Amino acid sequence: MKKSISLLLVLALILSAFSLVGCGSEDGAEGEGLSVCLVVPTGFGDKSFNDSAKEGVDKLKADLGVNVSYIECKSESYKQQMMNAADTADIVIPVGWEFWEITEVAPEYPDTKFIWIDNVADGIENIPNLLCVTYAQNEGSFLAGYIAATMSNTGVVGAVGGADADVVNDFFVGYKQGAEYANPDVKFVKRYVPGEDGYENPAGGKECAQALHDEGADVIFQVAGNSGNGVFEAAQEGGFYVIGVDMDQKISASTFDDVIICSMVKKVGDSIFEAVRKYIEDESWEGGRVWVADMATGYIGIAYGDENSTQQVPDELKADVEDLSQKIVSGEIEVETTRQ
Repeated sequence: MKKSISLLLVLALILSAFSLVGCGSEDGAEGEGLSVCLVVPTGFGDKSFNDSAKEGVDKLKADLGVNVSYIECKSESYKQQMMNAADTADIVIPVGWEFWEITEVAPEYPDTKFIWIDNVADGIENIPNLLCVTYAQNEGSFLAGYIAATMSNTGVVGAVGGADADVVNDFFVGYKQGAEYANPDVKFVKRYVPGEDGYENPAGGKECAQALHDEGADVIFQVAGNSGNGVFEAAQEGGFYVIGVDMDQKISASTFDDVIICSMVKKVGDSIFEAVRKYIEDESWEGGRVWVADMATGYIGIAYGDENSTQQVPDELKADVEDLSQKIVSGEIEVETTRQ
């Protein structure tokens, strides 16, 4: 009898162990065993693009149990760092145009999945382990331009870019179009932060903003990564308004809440989380293609902070912006773009 009881206890323990193994998804551990490496061209702490990407990867770890790692390239060795990531990770996520050599790296690591953020690789259809994610930032920038022109007292609105690149200019064409939609007589002026490190030069961003303000711009849109913090500084010192980018910067850069009237939100982190979550839960991979995250799918929009934020934009203007966003989604308003 004692032996029978002992055997029953052993069997109960074994069955209990198997039941624990099978409940991983309920415990938020669907991604256990999967490793993801996020690779950024500069570093974290920009309160914008890179930090938004990191939020998405952090969420993969917290919600799905994915093993995550990070590489900050500090503006050098982009190809080698991608290869370093691919040596250990199941999924490598390079963020930014600087990683154009991904078309050479991905074929060398056919068993590794790559998700390239904010760019399209040439010949993507022939690289099955690569997914490219781009964003309809032109759509959200249209709304930012509409707000800028409506809020402007001078009739001049400006924009600062981290580089004279297609992705930055995609913001600018939408911004200009939206501003002119609000005021056909508005003047649009722009500057690009000089140097090879245009996204990591707050002093350069500040100089650009000051120069635009000297030209009459009293609302300036920053699309310049960490350099955008210099744009915010210039606004506080010069007494003009600014528009943030990528994250809700009234929150992420709350020190400048008094001059940031809104942000053009580009939900990079959410798109990263969704792409990896889909791979984990559907157990399928849709590589060799481009996914455009747009306003219709909720990845692009305008943010005004939270209940603790200063609200410079009137409720009536916010309602107008919401109406315009619906017209963009429906196709009634077609926003210009530099995307191919």
